[in-house]
Amino acid sequence: MAAVCQVTGAVPGFGHTISFSHKRSKRRFDPNIQRRTYYVPSLRRKVTLNVSAKGIKVIDARGIDVVVSEILARGEKI
Repeated sequence: MAAVCQVTGAVPGFGHTISFSHKRSKRRFDPNIQRRTYYVPSLRRKVTLNVSAKGIKVIDARGIDVVVSEILARGEKI
């Protein structure tokens, strides 16, 4: 599963792990991606989305119908 949120578009960030001796090694900060299934009344079916924790809050605030219509308007397949 890709570490990309379908709602917010959150992608991994990159940086360094710094040890006690101050050596730096590359690391990756992944967003908190969850696989969630929602029932969409306008489509009359369930859709499964890969969403971040913030994306779940966006769905709760704005509604699943609005969020799914925006995803479909971008041309993303659900």
